[in-house]
Amino acid sequence: MMRTLKKTHKTTDAVEILNHMIGDDAALREMVAVERENVEVARKIYELRTAAGLTQTRLARKVGTTQSVISQLEDADYDGHSMAMLRRIATALERRVEIRFLPIKRLQSA
Repeated sequence: MMRTLKKTHKTTDAVEILNHMIGDDAALREMVAVERENVEVARKIYELRTAAGLTQTRLARKVGTTQSVISQLEDADYDGHSMAMLRRIATALERRVEIRFLPIKRLQSA
């Protein structure tokens, strides 16, 4: 009797690897989605601050907080973003916060 060997698809695509590792685990998929949101918020705050030519300390003064708070907000591992603080940052950077609710879908390459 001859056994058929399943060929494995090798990839270096991180999103494809994550999707394979997560599989159909809904709880794990939700955890990854939350972490992705945290990364996106942190990255956006950093990008807006640096585009405005501000240090963390200068932005903190404009917002009425400390440099360490701005540092936390720019940390992808931080998950305590509040709407009130995001609005304060947006105002300091002459921006506004916009919230969108999008359909849930599997991780996709950016």
